Amino acid sequence: MKVHSRLMQAIPIVLFLAAWELAPRLGLVNPLFIPPLSQVVAALTELWHGGMLGAHTWISFKRAFIGYSTAVAFGLPLGLLVGGWFPRVQKAIEPLMELFAQANPLVLFHIIILFLGIGEAAKTFIIGWLCLWPITFSTISGIKNVDPLILKAARSLGIGRVRLFLSVILPSASPSIFTGLRLAAGYAFIMLIAAEMMGASSGLGWLVIQAQESYHVTWIFAGAALITLFALVADGFLKFLEAKLSPGSRVA
Repeated sequence: MKVHSRLMQAIPIVLFLAAWELAPRLGLVNPLFIPPLSQVVAALTELWHGGMLGAHTWISFKRAFIGYSTAVAFGLPLGLLVGGWFPRVQKAIEPLMELFAQANPLVLFHIIILFLGIGEAAKTFIIGWLCLWPITFSTISGIKNVDPLILKAARSLGIGRVRLFLSVILPSASPSIFTGLRLAAGYAFIMLIAAEMMGASSGLGWLVIQAQESYHVTWIFAGAALITLFALVADGFLKFLEAKLSPGSRVA
């Protein structure tokens, strides 16, 4: 059954990749704008052997990882504390948090540069800022939506507050928490490219911009494909982690 399910999931991907390869070659789309998949793979190989791809990939991965990890380090405790321990505080500061969440860091990019400069700190801050809020709000939502009957039953057994939080509330809220973590992981790579397109001289986003200016279309698609692959791998890892830590949850 699992093998059949995997095959069914793989069919759309295979069809998409086949269409990507065949459509430009059959003249259904202009290959000057959408090159065949094989040419994109060849461009990736060329960039890798030229030493450019490895260096820029590592720089981009490091920026995304630091920004995302920082968001997790702040967002999870903030969501757990505000949603689980201080509900009154959550009600008081929720409007302010929503205001911060709507503040687009790209719009404030020049202000961020004034405080953090144009180095790595500004880029990782932009990534971390965008990732912080889905993690925080999903954690708060998960804590608030724990089944009250489960809480009542646990309290009737005399379970203490700390043990109740760790053994009942946190596992029950884990699906919502992981939803926020997966959403933020996708945001990290989206914002990574945007950050590297503004005031950067390295990274995959910068490489895509350079390819665009020289109209090297295969390099543009190569960079975009690699970034998409990173996002898919990160999402797959988080789904695997959720299945291991929350074996009773249903992983989408």
